[in-house]
Amino acid sequence: MKLCKQVLTCPKGSDSSFTLLSAHVHIPSSNKDIVIQLSFCLFSPQIFDYLVLRISDTHKRVKQKALDVLAEIIGILENALSPVIVHLVEGITKNLNSKDPGVHSAAVKALEESISHLDKVSLMKEFGHRWSQLSGQALLDVTERITVLVEWVYPRSPEVVQRYALPVLWSFLGNKALPVRSANVRTVVTKLASALYKVMGTKLRKCAASQPPHVRQNLSNILGW
Repeated sequence: MKLCKQVLTCPKGSDSSFTLLSAHVHIPSSNKDIVIQLSFCLFSPQIFDYLVLRISDTHKRVKQKALDVLAEIIGILENALSPVIVHLVEGITKNLNSKDPGVHSAAVKALEESISHLDKVSLMKEFGHRWSQLSGQALLDVTERITVLVEWVYPRSPEVVQRYALPVLWSFLGNKALPVRSANVRTVVTKLASALYKVMGTKLRKCAASQPPHVRQNLSNILGW
């Protein structure tokens, strides 16, 4: 497994943060000692803060490289990253509106790795928290991932879906203004509504009953009620 990092040990007092983006090395996925050692390095405040700064760097190539590194780290450390999941989601979603294809692609890859390897309930909560602060393509990208999470999260934590996914649907159905083509929005909203109806069934109707008439009508039009 490849990870962009040259030094796996972090000597006390040394400034090793620059090595996080410096070179590719191969790490056997079965070598737990190395992974644990890497996690200690990553959770050093200086190193993790450094990576977050690089994700927000003004230089596109640096930003793309940092996102590539983050995607690989997520695949290796998985749920060990739970303590920093808020910063991870924030760093990734901030780059989803990038006009640079490489940066956007790297952000989407990191987003996909998060869905595959991090705790899905925690992710839905963080996506829900971040959603109202997003716009444009980032809003659609995150909504698509919320849709993916619905089927897995609902059987385990239905209250999380109702608290974090339903408000996203209601907001869209309430004609939330977006600087993107309406066809894209309708496709994303239809998938979210369908995913929610699949797991909630008639309970979705009951939840919709407390929404304004135009929201209920839009939902009915989408689902063909």
